[in-house]
Amino acid sequence: MLSEHSNKKYESFGFRFNGSHQDEIVGIYAIGWENVNSPNYNWDGMARSEVGKYVFQYTLSGQGMIEIDGKRYPLTSGKAFLVELPSPHRYFFPKESEHWEFIHITLYGKEIQRVFQLIHEEKGQVITFPPESELIQLLLTIYQKAVEKNITDAYQASALGYSFMMELYRFARHLGSPIQQWPEPINKAALFAQKHYDKPIGLDDLVEASGLSKYHFTRLFHKTTSMTPLNYLTKIRLDKAMEWLLTSDQSIQEIARKVGYSNGNYFSKVFHKRMGMSPGQFRKSKHTVPVDHIVVD
Repeated sequence: MLSEHSNKKYESFGFRFNGSHQDEIVGIYAIGWENVNSPNYNWDGMARSEVGKYVFQYTLSGQGMIEIDGKRYPLTSGKAFLVELPSPHRYFFPKESEHWEFIHITLYGKEIQRVFQLIHEEKGQVITFPPESELIQLLLTIYQKAVEKNITDAYQASALGYSFMMELYRFARHLGSPIQQWPEPINKAALFAQKHYDKPIGLDDLVEASGLSKYHFTRLFHKTTSMTPLNYLTKIRLDKAMEWLLTSDQSIQEIARKVGYSNGNYFSKVFHKRMGMSPGQFRKSKHTVPVDHIVVD
């Protein structure tokens, strides 16, 4: 079932804008979503041509490896690394892995240099983030904006890069809600749901993504997130649906399809049950409804 929905188009985007103001604050150099399975994937941090760039790379599924100062760190689902270019490190596809899927962003500027140094000193260079953390959600949002061609000038790129930098600062300074380390099988299932919410996936797909038995998975998922797996999937779909209802003129049927419902009527029933109003009513009241996301029990 997992393979039936693994048809995402993997893409990378580079940004080369005129103007030096980003060097003083923060700019986005590149962002991408990749899935590699070749031993030729091997990046030596001292052999890179980029100078003054900072890479944040987050593993979605599979396994990669990074070597820093002679020590190797497995990069499994939920783990991220932060490195400067150039610097003595090497990240690569290990021979024991079947694939390595990750999302990455490369930034530059004096401000991002400072926060990377701060995190290295206080947290290290390999860190675990659950998929629900603000930082990873923002990273996915920036990638989606790149896919939709909504990063068109240096000022937009700087604004998004600055937002990412501030989330890194919040993490480094222990602000906001504490980061709960999710078990790896739950990370895998949650990331699968976030990646494929627009497809007709269900519980069995989430179970398969986790690698656990259905019984063990459902118990562990609820213990970790305080939600059932299907309620978690519904939450993701409704969050996305509300975003499109408030920011686009797409029809209810079109939005239903974009969040994984083939039937607009069924989508409307689910939406009404959770929100207490129909999608159309929600759209009309967009200036007064005081929520951007729905919490489901």
